[in-house]
Amino acid sequence: MAEVLGLGVTHFPPLSGTDESMGRILQRVLDDPALPEQYRSPDGWPAAMREEYGSDRGRSAARRHREALISGFHNARRVLDEFKPDLVVIWGDDQYENFREDVIPPFCLLAYERLTAKPWQYHRAPNAWNEPHDKVFEYKGHREAGKYLATKMIESGFDVSYAYEPLHHQLGHAFLNTLLFMDYDRKGFPYPVLPFQVNCYGRRVIAQEAGVRSLSELPAEGDLDPPSPMPWRCFDLGAACARIAAESPYRVALIASSSWSHAFLTRKNWLLYPDVEADRALYDALQKSDYKTWRERPLSAIEDSGQQECLNWVCLMGAMDALGRRPTETAFVETWIFNSSKCFAVYEP
Repeated sequence: MAEVLGLGVTHFPPLSGTDESMGRILQRVLDDPALPEQYRSPDGWPAAMREEYGSDRGRSAARRHREALISGFHNARRVLDEFKPDLVVIWGDDQYENFREDVIPPFCLLAYERLTAKPWQYHRAPNAWNEPHDKVFEYKGHREAGKYLATKMIESGFDVSYAYEPLHHQLGHAFLNTLLFMDYDRKGFPYPVLPFQVNCYGRRVIAQEAGVRSLSELPAEGDLDPPSPMPWRCFDLGAACARIAAESPYRVALIASSSWSHAFLTRKNWLLYPDVEADRALYDALQKSDYKTWRERPLSAIEDSGQQECLNWVCLMGAMDALGRRPTETAFVETWIFNSSKCFAVYEP
């Protein structure tokens, strides 16, 4: 039996920028003419949100948030290096990047030979590392392992798609940011990578281009797309993937990458702040290895709480349940003003 490591991280885009720009999503909502007047001032916010925003409009909170995230990534990288994987599988979403109107697969293994990206090519703002706009990052892919996993998944009853070349985008930010952040100190990332796309955004992947919109720009119910895969299906897919990895010739690290409830997807909170209580409940279930709660959470509840990207973590929960694992380390980085709370988790063999 091969050894399998489980990790949970985030791919929070503002971490790649500066502290000054970390609150840009909140500021966009505050500038939205459709936001009710009572929510434009901190006086109309939850107390915890007002406290985090503080007297410096979140500047101090941004510094603390970055420190917590960097600490989480340093620890995840330490664990990964100690494990020395032959293959790193990353469950991540595609936000109208590689997959668009021509095809939206529920799941797709990106079995590329190599992964190449220029993350700052179209960024006008400075990045956290002051890297030039034309900087190129190259990572090893693993077509052979991708073919192996796709074959075994299909034979197990999971008709996953696969690709050997990108379609519209070299590498979506869910995967690229994970690699950039796992190498925050820029010492290199030597492990072969197999991105495993999950259509987390479902009804909003084309209708909303899986992104930030103002209140007046949100698509009407009749304009939404078909749904994402059901949480129970993501859970069962993760379980099958773990069993296959454990019987494979590879030492495999399975990584789920996403933040949890997103403010810009939480309509009931006027897109102003995430559903922190719903995230706390999932974190409690994670700490207790309450896998039943993760598998049985209805998609409607996930969508209502803006937790679409948690489907990546549902895959990881299924995998760890199949292997009989409990988390060896966890950390919950809560926020009300930086769009989404984040979680880090380690499941060592």
